[in-house]
Amino acid sequence: MKPLFSPNIDNRGRLVRGLGALALLIGAAFGFQVSIWLGLVLLASGGFVLFEALRGWCALRACGIKTKL
Repeated sequence: MKPLFSPNIDNRGRLVRGLGALALLIGAAFGFQVSIWLGLVLLASGGFVLFEALRGWCALRACGIKTKL
C-alpha cells in the first residue's frame, strides 16, 4: 500500500491543476460578489485543487480512476 498523498501525477498534470486552481480562485473573488456561499464553495475547491497541484497528487487517481493527464 502506498503512503497517503504520495505523488501520482507528473509535471504536466501539476501544471493543469495549478491553472485550474488559479481559475477557481479568481472565480471565487467574483463569486463572493454574487453570493457568500458561491464564493466559499469556489474558494474551497480552488484550495483543494491547489493542494493537489503543489503535492503532485490526484484524488481521482488515488481512488483508482484513470485520468488522461
